[in-house]
Amino acid sequence: MSNPPTFHLTRGEAPLIVSFPHSGTYVPPEIAARLTPVALDLPDTDWLVPKLYPFLHAMGASIIEATHSRYVVDLNRPPDDKELYAGQKKTGLVPMDTFKGLALYRDGETPTGEEIAARRKYWQPYHDALAQELSRLKAIHGAIILWDAHSIASELPTLFEGRLPDLNLGTFDNKACDKDIAETTFAAAQTTGFNAVLNARFKGGHITRHYGDRKKGINAIQLEMAQAIYMDEGPPFTYRPDKAAKVTTAIRTMIAAAMDAL
Repeated sequence: MSNPPTFHLTRGEAPLIVSFPHSGTYVPPEIAARLTPVALDLPDTDWLVPKLYPFLHAMGASIIEATHSRYVVDLNRPPDDKELYAGQKKTGLVPMDTFKGLALYRDGETPTGEEIAARRKYWQPYHDALAQELSRLKAIHGAIILWDAHSIASELPTLFEGRLPDLNLGTFDNKACDKDIAETTFAAAQTTGFNAVLNARFKGGHITRHYGDRKKGINAIQLEMAQAIYMDEGPPFTYRPDKAAKVTTAIRTMIAAAMDAL
């Protein structure tokens, strides 16, 4: 049985593309055989995030969604594995431990530098497709929104203190997004009933920083959500429709505000 494609792309015609780089769960068998039991639960997945965005097709958005787990390769890290958050715990291009610090690989099975370099074959196709779609939409509209969609456990002492705010918007300190668009989106977030921050702990990963360029009309916004607001954070990572409906409304409100400000 062959591996699935590394991503799925749906093209739209609106000046909006939504990226889901960490919602994939597929791990090739030759890699899965080397993982620890904890790793096989894929605890650091952005669980079920695409399910929170059912309105995208009606909006005419382009959608790109990863199929492979971030444990295979992290699509939101630079290919040279350069550190994104100086002085804080690094989560690499090919992760070696969970966000809680538990080993991903069995003894003696840790990837070598050569293997890490080879794993870029899983990284490159997503980024080639994303870059091409950004170029296509920008040629049509001149200015566009790139929305990078994420979620994470609400409490991870190795990464941040205390409980994470519900909605964490990042625009790389407005280098990746027009300031007015960023502030309008943040203002909308503050009306949703969830607590929200802008450019705090999560300022945006590689996708936001690399592709976002306010001067060129590519306005990149990362949304990192606390998973507790829409799901059970422990295995089996159950989706909670009772909570999720409010989250979907909040996301739609923020994206609509960003589009109106474009």
